[in-house]
Amino acid sequence: MKFLNVGFNNSVSLDRVIAIVGSEASTSRRLKDEAKKLGKLIDATNGRKTRSMIVIDSGHVVLSSVEPETLLARQEDLLTRKQ
Repeated sequence: MKFLNVGFNNSVSLDRVIAIVGSEASTSRRLKDEAKKLGKLIDATNGRKTRSMIVIDSGHVVLSSVEPETLLARQEDLLTRKQ
């Protein structure tokens, strides 16, 4: 099983990631608000500014202070690595 580092020693199972999105768009803010209302918001920012949001297959939304481009690069690196 591979884990995606989302910052500050926090990880998400790579198999469960559905989407990695930026946090600036109004649709992202609505997604965050809805997840919070449903109790499915996980804050992994360690008090820093939210730069990206990771949607996982359980419907949870993980907030990260790492840029979406960096997370995508980490994901690609993990996917291309041999077992």
